[in-house]
Amino acid sequence: MTRLKRLIANLFDGWFQMHRRFPSELLDEMTNAVSAGEHLHLGEVRFAIEARLSPQAVLEGVDSRSRARDVFSMLRVWDTEHNCGVLIYVLMAEHRIEIVADRGIARRVNINEWTSVCDAMRENFAAGKWGAGAMRGIADTHALLAKHFPSHGKPRPDELPDRPVLL
Repeated sequence: MTRLKRLIANLFDGWFQMHRRFPSELLDEMTNAVSAGEHLHLGEVRFAIEARLSPQAVLEGVDSRSRARDVFSMLRVWDTEHNCGVLIYVLMAEHRIEIVADRGIARRVNINEWTSVCDAMRENFAAGKWGAGAMRGIADTHALLAKHFPSHGKPRPDELPDRPVLL
C-alpha cells in the first residue's frame, strides 16, 4: 500500500467503526476467553485494536508492524516472568493484523504458525465476522502457547490485564 493510500485509509477508514465492530459485550467475551485460555499455558495474551494511525505517523513511515512493536512495549507485554507474552494487534484502517511474541515464545513458535492465526482472523474480519475473528485469534494463540508453553495444570499468576485495549 502506498503512503498516499495509507494516509487516506487512516484518515477516513476504521475510526467510526471500532466501537460498532468491537462493542463492550464482545470485549467482555474476549476478556473471558483470554483469561480462561491462560490457564492452559504459561503465556500471557494481550489484544489491542487501533482504529487508525495519525497522519503524522503515516507520513513518518510508521507501519502496522512497527506500531505493533510500540504497543507491545507500551502495554508491557514483554514484562513476564518467562518472556512469553503475545500481543495480537489489529489496525482497522489498513486491515492489518500483527502478532508480536516475546523472545521466549519467538524461539519456539515459527512465523508460519503466527501467519496462520492472522490469516484465519483476516478471513473472518473480511466476512464481517469481527467477533468470530477475534475469538478465533485468541483461541488459536492459546493453542500455540499450550503446545509450546504448557502449564501442566500448575497454577500461575496472571501477570497482565486480560481485557482488550482500544487505542
